[in-house]
Amino acid sequence: MPSASSSDYVNQRRVGEATLTVISDGSLLFPPRFAVPEAEWRRALPEADAAGRLRFALNVVLIQLGAATILVDPGCDDPASRWQATFAGYFEGVERSPGLAAGLASLGIAPAEITHVLITHAHGDHFGGVLVERAGELVVRFPHARHLIGRADWEDNPRRAEPASELAERLGPIERLGLLDLVDTATEVVPGVAMLAAPGESPGHCVVRVESAGERCYYLGDLAHHAAEVEQPEWVFPGRDQAAMLASRAWVFAEASASGALVITAHEPFPPWGRITRGNTGYRWARE
Repeated sequence: MPSASSSDYVNQRRVGEATLTVISDGSLLFPPRFAVPEAEWRRALPEADAAGRLRFALNVVLIQLGAATILVDPGCDDPASRWQATFAGYFEGVERSPGLAAGLASLGIAPAEITHVLITHAHGDHFGGVLVERAGELVVRFPHARHLIGRADWEDNPRRAEPASELAERLGPIERLGLLDLVDTATEVVPGVAMLAAPGESPGHCVVRVESAGERCYYLGDLAHHAAEVEQPEWVFPGRDQAAMLASRAWVFAEASASGALVITAHEPFPPWGRITRGNTGYRWARE
């Protein structure tokens, strides 16, 4: 269990025989940018500030099941890193927790014990933490872990050819060490844990499903950034593949609601546990 000193940013649940832990990496301010009139999205997002910004959490998930210790979306480098300085210059209102390394330490888990790192999509706030600065150099943080990402987010990504891009700088060393695996459709990582293709946010975007002892959980990645997108699934950020996003939301929301699954989101306020329920007028996000 998390120590008392870490309880503000480390939170655990059980799903069958699996232990799921959410570690908060902090939060940032971000405008919703939905292509609907402002009055409409403000009614759905009353917490937005005067500038139209929401506070989006940065959540990392740890799955422990059998012999597997799996991290999902290790998004940020350490709070005092050079990566953090660049990140804070790009996004507004960045506030960091003690960070992923501190959260793992509070659970008694060393980086070398991580068996798999699942990256739902190739946006830097979801994979930046795969490397860590040591003596001014970047090294692989989880040296014994297989790192998995959707094939379309790697093979077809033009940023791979840009040496200064976050993708090339952070995931390039993983590939060169032979630690990067590409997934296409439904991929069983270990028995009970699967990456499932759910494109839209990016071409290779995936969600993660955990099944154990008759219970189920979904980690959504950026399938929905905010609860409003569960209740208004046609609301899609600009620059995304809207048709693919709508199709992915349709089947994931249907599966999650029909099975009564626990659901974890990447950017809902910590701790981001909830469920997706279905009523006469559509889907609803219910925090737990």
